[in-house]
Amino acid sequence: MSAAPPDRDAEQEVSLASGWERLKARWWLPVVGLAVGAVIGLALAVSGGNVWRAQAIVYLGQPFAPLGGGQIQSLATNPRTVNEVVHSEAALKRASALSGIPISRLRTSISISEVTSAGQLRGINPLAEIAVKGGGRHKVELAADALATRVINRVSVYVTQKVRLLQSQVAVSQAQLDAANRRIAQAEAQQAALIRNGALTSVEKLLLSANLNSVIATTDAKRTSIEEDLTSAQQLLNLAKTVEMSRIVEPAAAGKTTARSSRTSLVVGAFIGLIIGIVAALLAEPIAARRRRTASPQT
Repeated sequence: MSAAPPDRDAEQEVSLASGWERLKARWWLPVVGLAVGAVIGLALAVSGGNVWRAQAIVYLGQPFAPLGGGQIQSLATNPRTVNEVVHSEAALKRASALSGIPISRLRTSISISEVTSAGQLRGINPLAEIAVKGGGRHKVELAADALATRVINRVSVYVTQKVRLLQSQVAVSQAQLDAANRRIAQAEAQQAALIRNGALTSVEKLLLSANLNSVIATTDAKRTSIEEDLTSAQQLLNLAKTVEMSRIVEPAAAGKTTARSSRTSLVVGAFIGLIIGIVAALLAEPIAARRRRTASPQT
C-alpha cells in the first residue's frame, strides 16, 4: 500500500504560521532595521555634498480655434510634449553647448514636473517645471533656460502664426480707420470752406454741401464697421498673447540642494533596513537552533 502524498497546503500554512511567530517574537529587529536604515539613508544624502539646482517654470498655453472658439488639441495640450522635447538628443546637445555641461551628465540631471494644485487632474495643466541639477550655478541656469526656450519654440508654432496674422489684421484695420477719419475731416473742412465762399450761389452751395454730407455719412458708416473689426481683432490678439501663447513664466534661478534627495534616500534606506530586519527575525531562530544542535555533541 503506497504512502499518502504530503499535504503541501498544510505545510505552507505551518510555515507561514511559524514565520509569523518568529516575527512576533523578534519584532524589534524589523523596527531597529527600519530606524537604522532611515538614519543611514539620510546620512548618505547629507554626506553626498551640495549641488546647484535651477528650475524654470513654463506656461504651455491654451490654443483656441482661429475665431476664438473652443480649445483645440495641439502640442501644448499633449501631456508628454515637455518630457519628450526636453529629453530629445537635439535639445540636450543645444543645452550642453550653451551651458558647458556634458550631455551624458545633463541627461541624468533633468527633472520635469507639472505645477498642479491639490485635487487637480494631471495632464491638463499648462504649467510645467523644468529643473537641472549640477555642479555650477551659472551652468545649470543656462541649461534650464535653454531647455525651457526649446519647449516654448516647439509648442507655440500655431499661436505664433496666429498672433502674426492678428497683428496684420489690426494694422490693416487701423490704417483703414485712419484713412476714414482723414476723409471725414477733409469733407468737413470742404464744407466749412464752401460756406465762406462768396463766389458760389446758394443753389451751388446747397448741391455741393449735400454731396459732402453724403460722403461724410457713407464714410462714417464705414468707419463704424472698421472700428468693430478693429476691436474684435484687438480682443483676439490680446487673448492669443495672454492666454494662448506659451511663455517662460519664471526664468531659471539656481539654489543649493543636496546631491541626493533626502526624502528618497530616507525612504529607500528605511525600506532596505526593514527588509533586513524581517529577514534577520525569520532566520534568527533557525540559526540559533542549528548552533545548539552543533554544540550539543561537544558538551
